Amino acid sequence: MGRPAARLYRALEGLFAVYKPPGVHWKLVRDTVETNLLRGLNGAPRPAPRSQVKFLPEPCRDNRVTLEASVLPVLADHPLVAGPQFQKLRVGVGHRLDVFSSGILVLGVGQGNVRLTEMYNSHNTRDYTLEGEFGRATDDFSCHGRVIERTTYGHVTKDKLESVLAMIQGVNQKALLTYSNVDMRSQEAYELAAKGSLRPQSKSPPIITGLRCLKFAPPHFTLEVHCVNETQKYLRRLVHEIGLELRSSAVCTGVRRERDGPFKLQHALTRQHWTLPDITQAVHCSWATWTGGEVNTVQLKKKSSTFKTQTVLARCGTKRWTLDMK
Repeated sequence: MGRPAARLYRALEGLFAVYKPPGVHWKLVRDTVETNLLRGLNGAPRPAPRSQVKFLPEPCRDNRVTLEASVLPVLADHPLVAGPQFQKLRVGVGHRLDVFSSGILVLGVGQGNVRLTEMYNSHNTRDYTLEGEFGRATDDFSCHGRVIERTTYGHVTKDKLESVLAMIQGVNQKALLTYSNVDMRSQEAYELAAKGSLRPQSKSPPIITGLRCLKFAPPHFTLEVHCVNETQKYLRRLVHEIGLELRSSAVCTGVRRERDGPFKLQHALTRQHWTLPDITQAVHCSWATWTGGEVNTVQLKKKSSTFKTQTVLARCGTKRWTLDMK
């Protein structure tokens, strides 16, 4: 392993975020990033080849052979013999996104995989934007599934929707208190609740910590969800259950992750910036998240190697809400 390539690899060890577009599997995103990093590392200048002294025969006029000392490069150091400096790179993936979801996806290189585990065990909240549509239901709760029901939605109003959202948030708030393993009569519980820092201390079902309506234009609506231990299927089922509570039906037309722990959407690298210089810059900026600071964002300028920021308790209904949705 040459010294320049080794220095580049050490600068890559850490966490960074990329933007996963909808319709792309997370494995393809990871493999593309890994391929680009390997190409960049193997394209680094190699150290000068070692030299060796060899005694080569030199013919003379009197039919005698003499040996002459010559300095030659070691063929074992030649790129065609030694091969690429890096053949495998361990790129870890944080909380994954399914094929039809989009948004921020946190990746780690080298020792950054240890921090991915730390992020998972800390039960950080994640923010999503959900796009929904009233009037139909599908077998997989998404707009891509087979339609199994069509209903009317003219009676649905924004006030009714917000009432259902408040009911759901209230039920989940009680579950959060249960799984936080904190005495509710203690001063610690009061301070954590005031700061909004209550988190499940162990493995728990999906819990919603915040839920509100961003846009209501029937049949379409947009929700902002803050949650812990969720899956994208759970979020789509959430939209479906909201439709049932409103005496209608609804499908989820889009899931986009806006934040994953300390990483926000503006920190995510778009596909054209999944390169070695941009990822190295992103890893360098993300170190602030582990030293008490905030993630720095660097605006992309033309022909620069920095990464680009993408500025991109009421109850209505008869069904009782539970937390066993999977």
